[in-house]
Amino acid sequence: MVDYHAANQAYQYGPSSGGNGAGGGGTMGDYMAQEDDWDRDLLLDPAWEKQQRKTFTAWCNSHLRKAGTQIENIDEDFRDGLKLMLLLEVISGERLPKPERGKMRVHKINNVNKALDFIASKGVKLVSIGAEEIVDGNAKMTLGMIWTIILRFAIQDISVEETSAKEGLLLWCQRKTAPYKNVNVQNFHISWKDGLAFNALIHRHRPELIEYDKLRKDDPVTNLNNAFEVAEKYLDIPKMLDAEDIVGTLRPDEKAIMTYVSCFYHAFSGAQKAETAANRICKVLAVNQENEHLMEDYERLASDLLEWIRRTIPWLEDRVPQKTIQEMQQKLEDFRDYRRVHKPPKVQEKCQLEINFNTLQTKLRLSNRPAFMPSEGRMVSDINNGWQHLEQAEKGYEEWLLNEIRRLERLDHLAEKFRQKASIHEAWTDGKEAMLKHRDYETATLSDIKALIRKHEAFESDLAAHQDRVEQIAAIAQELNELDYYDSHSVNTRCQKICDQWDTLGSLTHSRREALE
Repeated sequence: MVDYHAANQAYQYGPSSGGNGAGGGGTMGDYMAQEDDWDRDLLLDPAWEKQQRKTFTAWCNSHLRKAGTQIENIDEDFRDGLKLMLLLEVISGERLPKPERGKMRVHKINNVNKALDFIASKGVKLVSIGAEEIVDGNAKMTLGMIWTIILRFAIQDISVEETSAKEGLLLWCQRKTAPYKNVNVQNFHISWKDGLAFNALIHRHRPELIEYDKLRKDDPVTNLNNAFEVAEKYLDIPKMLDAEDIVGTLRPDEKAIMTYVSCFYHAFSGAQKAETAANRICKVLAVNQENEHLMEDYERLASDLLEWIRRTIPWLEDRVPQKTIQEMQQKLEDFRDYRRVHKPPKVQEKCQLEINFNTLQTKLRLSNRPAFMPSEGRMVSDINNGWQHLEQAEKGYEEWLLNEIRRLERLDHLAEKFRQKASIHEAWTDGKEAMLKHRDYETATLSDIKALIRKHEAFESDLAAHQDRVEQIAAIAQELNELDYYDSHSVNTRCQKICDQWDTLGSLTHSRREALE
């Protein structure tokens, strides 16, 4: 290999925009070729290195994520050679020799050499890129190596109208953006600075994603951010640069722009591939939107159903008895109305909710997406627990209603029985006090007295017979009190009056007998 200093210069100073060096129309061996007419001081601008770091890191991660990993620091994360070998396996689809897992410097150098040997096996001349420099974390050499990989695996095979690599990519961009106002792609630096070229590429292939007519040439930051965000969201092209870095640089880094643009080419290369990609993305988007709708519907239905359950349970747990059977029967009718009218739609909602949840989980599983986790408190189990509580309250409420109605029916029956017996008794006692107080015996003859005594004895027998009726009336009144009859006061008043009158009749009967005797 050529010495490190020469290789570092080869990457730092690179090919000029008009030459046939790296990424140009030359051979693969020219990837890292040095050209003396390059402005060395300009290339050492830290802004360019910053752009390359961002772009190359994002490009590497766009491939490494397929293997479930990524890098954070491009200088450090390739030093042991493990992720470098993995990156090459992902982008080539081939297996490299088994890496060494040791932590010593020699193990790291051996791994990096395996990666460099693989790159060389693809016909790439690595001009003095040594494994030691990569292991030591040499930023310039690491960026140069990654640029070499990008050229070989992302740009070299681009072919448009008999041009290839850099010229082929440039011609593709020119053909695709030719119809667009304010876009004139002549290079991979200044031509992309206002962001319109990026937006034009997207609009040409996916016009529904970009409102090109609303873009303004004098607002490059907005244009760039729009293109980068749309590409990341809909085209699976990771954001590789910040708009401010591009706009804030006199001349954006060519390698960074080429890397970014090559991702657009691979996303849209060929009409059939573009159509397939668009259909796939649209399908994924539609599936995602459908899944999002199902998630939103689930959350909404779950919230509504749980809120209904929350409001209904207190109503079912309200066990305050009413005074009359009519009021309790109205409660029973309201409950039947609840079961007949209000609950069935909620049963349907619960069933639909479970169907939606299971359908959603199946869709997510089939598309290898994470399972849906509803918001806290809105799990299917939460709804089932709430529903179980509802039905327990419902069962208890129905039992209470029926028991209360039976109790009130019994009370009504007892009250009616009390009224009937009281009325019969009151009718029988009517006039009895006046009769007992009558002093007819004072003027009666002896024979009349005997007749009055016989009549009084008959009354005493009748009075004794009515004793049981009075006791029955009192017993019914007592039972009505114990069962909390709503009109107990009236019952007690009437019963007391009957008892007082009965005592009076007893006293008057005794007094009349004494008078007759």
